Amino acid sequence: MARPEPSGGSRGIGEVLQLLQAEFADVTISKIRFLEAEGLVTPARTASGYRKFSVADVDRLRYVLTAQRDQYLPLKVIKEHLGAIDRGLRPAAAGPPVAPTALPQTPGQPVADDFDATGTELRLTRDELRTAAGVPDGLLAELESHGLVVATGNHYGGDAIVIAKVAAELAAYGLEPRHLRAFRTAADREVGLIEQVTGPRRTEQTAELAALTVRLHTALVRSRLPRA
Repeated sequence: MARPEPSGGSRGIGEVLQLLQAEFADVTISKIRFLEAEGLVTPARTASGYRKFSVADVDRLRYVLTAQRDQYLPLKVIKEHLGAIDRGLRPAAAGPPVAPTALPQTPGQPVADDFDATGTELRLTRDELRTAAGVPDGLLAELESHGLVVATGNHYGGDAIVIAKVAAELAAYGLEPRHLRAFRTAADREVGLIEQVTGPRRTEQTAELAALTVRLHTALVRSRLPRA
């Protein structure tokens, strides 16, 4: 069954060829069809079977052609790179895509957008997580054993980078992962409270409540610290 035609920005194969030939003079329709057959790009199809390439499809083709021309990479390796990009890693100037070493954070008190789940979620392997967070394997193993960093299947989300980095900074003050289990327990309780209101599905209301609970938690901790 044909995939539904994407809305807006879709192009036929001839239009895509014209776009790419400005940068890759030797690209042909046969080449684009070959890359599709190899699974490197999967354009949508109209009911009549015509290919329709989205902006993301064109960017994907551009990435493949650039990797072939500038790095002489075989298609097998390029396909692995594309798989990494699909997991949220970012392309590197040379070599395979890499995980971000730091995630964007909103200054000040958290807001609902900080808990938005609509963006691309990172899916990192264990080695990718350890490299991105800059932590030793032993510390990561401890964080996992205490349930502070948890894999979903074989991958870890972007928040695991932040958790591992902060845990490493706390370790410099003598706080080991076993001391941090109270934070995990508190987080579980806060999530449970939110789900009593919103249910288990993540919604806009979930994000609002999450931001409010974290702000309350921050204020409570701050109010209980000794005054200077």
